[in-house]
Amino acid sequence: MEKEMQAVADQIIEIVTVYGLDVVGALTILIVGWIAAGWVRKMVDRGLGRVPNMDSTLRPFLSNIVRWTILAFVIVAVLNQFGVETTSIIAVLGAAGLAIGLALQGTLSNVAAGVMLLILRPFKVGDFVAAGSLSGTVVEIGLFTSELKTADGIYIMAPNSQIWNQVITNYGRNPTRRIDIQVGIAYDDDIDVAQKALQELMENNDLILKDPAPMTMVMALADSSVNINMRCWTNTADYWNALWALNKGAKAAVEDAGCSIPFPQRDVHLFNETLG
Repeated sequence: MEKEMQAVADQIIEIVTVYGLDVVGALTILIVGWIAAGWVRKMVDRGLGRVPNMDSTLRPFLSNIVRWTILAFVIVAVLNQFGVETTSIIAVLGAAGLAIGLALQGTLSNVAAGVMLLILRPFKVGDFVAAGSLSGTVVEIGLFTSELKTADGIYIMAPNSQIWNQVITNYGRNPTRRIDIQVGIAYDDDIDVAQKALQELMENNDLILKDPAPMTMVMALADSSVNINMRCWTNTADYWNALWALNKGAKAAVEDAGCSIPFPQRDVHLFNETLG
């Protein structure tokens, strides 16, 4: 029994003698690497917090990517400390990563698109945007999908890649918007009188900005009417109310000025031919 115990003790001593330094070195690398990864993650998160308009969703995502990248190198260093051939492991992990990437191609493209949306910020929550066939007010921007609410209250969840790969029109990004309304009057009407009436309509509307000043111009001599364009600027938040008010007031303004809004006209000429 004593011989067996002595043999076990000798084996333990041999293992500690041979691998002891490697174990200590591996533990040291692991502990230091773990602490360093956490410290770097905090520094990256703090640095991203100083970036203007940095999204709160993107900050932990990027900082955690940095942390796990450092930990991956730490694990490779620990394995190398025990004499493990890390080259083959890295090759296997690379092949596995490629296979996973191909399998999750659609998902990864959505993540990449989400990161680009959060970094470049073509729109923010609350903006009314249009991207391809989608349009609505942005409710949430995530890493995989974005949520929109249409003008008639319908909820839309769209993959980020579907939005990013389209031309994005942001109707709410700028503080002001321009309004253009065309009003047709009859050819017999006085153009100057009609322009004055429409000009006063815009100037007397509190939703219309004074600078740039509203203006009217003759845009076209159409088939049935002389088209006068009303052009003015308003705050983006007041756009629809201002547009509706001007559309309603334009008819009354030109009619009160003695002008008329003609219907489309077509002249029909009849020829009486005598058959021989």
